[in-house]
Amino acid sequence: MTSRMSTHRYGRLLPAFLVAVAVTGQAVAQTKIVAPRNGYPVSEDVKLGREASDEVRKELPMLNDNRVDDWVADVGASLVRAIPAEFQHPEFHYTFTVVNQKEINAFALPGGPMYLNRGMIEAAHSEGEVAGVMAHEISHVALRHGTAQATKGQGAAIGGAVGQILGGIIGGGLGQILSTGSQIGAGLKLMQYSREFESQADILGAQILARAGYDPREMANMFKTIERESGGGGPQWMSSHPNPGNRYNAITAEAQNLRIQGRANTGQFQTIQARLGDMSPALTAEQIAKGQKTGNGTGTVRTGNRRVQVDPPSNSYRVRNPMDFLRVSVPSNWDEVDARDGVTYAPAGAFFNDNGSTAFTHGIQFGVAQGSGNLQRDTQRLLNAFAQSNPNLRQQTSLQRDNVGGRTGYTTVLSNVSEVTGQRERIALSTTQMRDGNLLYVVGVAPQTESQTYDATFRKVRQSVQIRD
Repeated sequence: MTSRMSTHRYGRLLPAFLVAVAVTGQAVAQTKIVAPRNGYPVSEDVKLGREASDEVRKELPMLNDNRVDDWVADVGASLVRAIPAEFQHPEFHYTFTVVNQKEINAFALPGGPMYLNRGMIEAAHSEGEVAGVMAHEISHVALRHGTAQATKGQGAAIGGAVGQILGGIIGGGLGQILSTGSQIGAGLKLMQYSREFESQADILGAQILARAGYDPREMANMFKTIERESGGGGPQWMSSHPNPGNRYNAITAEAQNLRIQGRANTGQFQTIQARLGDMSPALTAEQIAKGQKTGNGTGTVRTGNRRVQVDPPSNSYRVRNPMDFLRVSVPSNWDEVDARDGVTYAPAGAFFNDNGSTAFTHGIQFGVAQGSGNLQRDTQRLLNAFAQSNPNLRQQTSLQRDNVGGRTGYTTVLSNVSEVTGQRERIALSTTQMRDGNLLYVVGVAPQTESQTYDATFRKVRQSVQIRD
């Protein structure tokens, strides 16, 4: 790869779709971008992206932190508004989600869904560098590079090309994680964008950055950071985004021809990085893959030599009375189990009782703790008590106001390492105050890899709570 990169004559011979044109009223030239030939309708981009996004959310652990996701969405929105009119597709819906993964990576799917690894944000030195990677990915979407790549080798129906298209967009990074049982993984071919498409995304990305108010040179700086982090095998991002040759100099040269329009920086970058630094470490690709191989991402619990299938929560609910004063609705395939610390509802195979020590990998628990009448202080005291008996417990979000049983409450998200599986789990804790001053708490537990499914279930259970004390 090194020899090919060193002989690439980027500045001497431009591909057909990169043509320098004079900008009216300016003494500089901005590169004109022409989208590559595409044999597929725009609706196929939307369909492919939607299907792939559903699978990605099943396979990868989302960070699920509103503050971080909102910041990334704000940056992304400013970039989307800066896409040149000729590459705007009203059918596309751009979304921006952070994956709780350590490796430096980001990928965008046809039609607009983008996933940005937490490791990418943590490796950056500024908001502009993060925006640079996002602008590059947005350019791939806007120019429809996924289906254009499939067009080059057209001959099979679009359905047969799904694996190839997704492979080209997601690259070796996600393919390394997706198991052969995955719908994407089963048909995944490790394609990568052509160097021509990478050049095009670099240049259009630089132009989008300038139009949005960011310095395009920050994109070049971020790519240098990615290359420095390459080590032996290279970061995931490089595996699906090959260097078209002299990338840094080409972007810097383009930046000299662009006028930065305003200033888009949100001023939140350092706060976001500090927030991420206070969380438990992000999962590595190896940890995520291991979680899938042991079944923890697909509803299977493995502990020692024991392997138990855990069914997903039912869509039908039934009313239960965990305590005399409490009425809730839980999935109909969850049974009440005898737990020492409270009343727990869990699916078959998710509850463990070992010599009086109980634990559950999936499910929800209701309990009452002694309180002082101050909801916030009592909730923090409960968190401290949980942390004492769970050394790997980390609070991922601050206490957020919530409605629990029609009363003021708090909800926070925690992470822990399951004592049953040894894998990362996600915990949703909600509290509210009872009339006698004690604390009612609701604890939902699920493996990190299944959090998307269970978050929705825990929300429904919380909304069903009725308190009659």
